[in-house]
Amino acid sequence: MNFYTTSILALLCFYVLLVIVVFFFQRGLLYHPTINNYLEDNLTNEPTDIEKVVIITEDKIDLKGWYHTNNTSDKKTILFLHGNAGSLENRTYKLNHLKNLNLSYLIIAWRGFSGNKGKPNEKGLYQDATSAINWLKERGIKEKNIILYGESLGTGVAVEIAQNKKYGGIILESPFTSMVEMGKKYYPFFPVQFLLKDKFESHKKINNIKIPVFIIHGKVDKIVPYYMGKKMYELANQPKYFYSQEYGDHMVEYDEKLLLALKQFVESLN
Repeated sequence: MNFYTTSILALLCFYVLLVIVVFFFQRGLLYHPTINNYLEDNLTNEPTDIEKVVIITEDKIDLKGWYHTNNTSDKKTILFLHGNAGSLENRTYKLNHLKNLNLSYLIIAWRGFSGNKGKPNEKGLYQDATSAINWLKERGIKEKNIILYGESLGTGVAVEIAQNKKYGGIILESPFTSMVEMGKKYYPFFPVQFLLKDKFESHKKINNIKIPVFIIHGKVDKIVPYYMGKKMYELANQPKYFYSQEYGDHMVEYDEKLLLALKQFVESLN
């Protein structure tokens, strides 16, 4: 064999080896329990006025959660489904603002996050969220009074469990269309469609959501492209609302305008 043939074969063997490595270690690229992707000024302690709870999943994994109640049964309760990185504490500043909207909330840490046992995967996260819904219902909270709030990766979970349900509404912060499309963006040289285990194909599911939808996306999002949020909005059924933050990155800023928009959306559900 000549030099060129040998070189091509060597590169091909390297590429195949790389594909195999990516296939087996791909979830380490998707889920980051110990990595913080928040600004330093958002790293705060846990909120006040919370009950620390444990939610047991169908496959017997204990999930840490924080529950805040306004002790009013007819008010809305947000189920907050966080993204693919960080801890519960990283969301404290958001939770404090949501509490000020006269809401109750429950936030859970995914399996494998915040010290929880188990390893995160698409099916497992769906089980985690469903277990949280069941926990709220056991507390006497009706389905119509539950608002799903998905953040980044959590939007894929929120869309999944909202299909053909009668929740009060759904909020999607920085949503993606599918993890396949995200993979193609970041790894265009891999056959992502065939390699990916956790596809989170939200764009194929959002048409099955028959409740009010509120989508938030920052125009300078460096992780999930802004156009994906717009695409999800286009695919959603009415009633639907889109909040675009001109300077918003992947973690949008909870400024006065956004808080007012959230307040108006929540009040429209009553």
